[in-house]
Amino acid sequence: MLYLENFTFPTEDQEWRFFINQELKVYNSYYPFQTIVSKGVQTINFEPITILSGSNGSGKTTILNVISEKLKLSRETPYNRTNFYEEYLDMSDFNLSHELTPSSCIITSDDVFDYMLNIREVNEGIDKRKSEVYEEYLDAKHANFHYHGPEDYNKLKEITTARRQTQSKFTREHVMDNIREQSNGESAFNYFTKLVKDDGLYILDEPENSLSPKLQIELVRFIEDSARFYNCQFIIATHSPFLLSIKYAKIFDMDSNPVTTKKWTELDNVKIYHDFFDKHNKEF
Repeated sequence: MLYLENFTFPTEDQEWRFFINQELKVYNSYYPFQTIVSKGVQTINFEPITILSGSNGSGKTTILNVISEKLKLSRETPYNRTNFYEEYLDMSDFNLSHELTPSSCIITSDDVFDYMLNIREVNEGIDKRKSEVYEEYLDAKHANFHYHGPEDYNKLKEITTARRQTQSKFTREHVMDNIREQSNGESAFNYFTKLVKDDGLYILDEPENSLSPKLQIELVRFIEDSARFYNCQFIIATHSPFLLSIKYAKIFDMDSNPVTTKKWTELDNVKIYHDFFDKHNKEF
């Protein structure tokens, strides 16, 4: 499915005219001006899965943020914008093949990290409550209690329940634990599968962070299936050779100038992995 057909960034001439108008003012940075145009990028034509690959500082995250802001996509974690973002967005343009759905969004590493912190915080709270319930169970099970009347009914019920149940069953019934203990990687993977719904445009900024190689491969399958069967479009910035191997993805090499499209096996980043494992092939 194709929602975003293409996106056009300000030309060198547009940026030059902008700077002429700013010549009497002093700023430390004109970001995002001079970032994307310096890579020779004017218009990006998208496919159902488009990948931006490049080293840190290559401009791939800037492109994702500019696109998401221009399209007004929802995002969880705010990011720092400079004084010139609105002017830059006004000079940018795009074409849609289909109207964007409400679920369309950008998902960043900060979003995933905050989600994992929230999960950990909830689980730590649950662990504290579990410890309290353990003590309640032992106190009730071994209590030397004498029933004196209706006012003691609730206490009698708790003691009777504790003496009939195992500690684990008593705890489960007294703790509302809807959070399943998971590794950071599993939590991160579930975050993607929760947010990516049918029919939507999803911008993913380095989704491999916090994911093991096994989970990265699972994410590759999830993205391929979502694009093929569930009318999703993805624009992804990544270093991961696993994500770069996604079938039928259009890959832009952000380390080349001007930026060009390449096969994933032609990328320098992937070649480094290939050469490393080839060198150690006999050890496997």
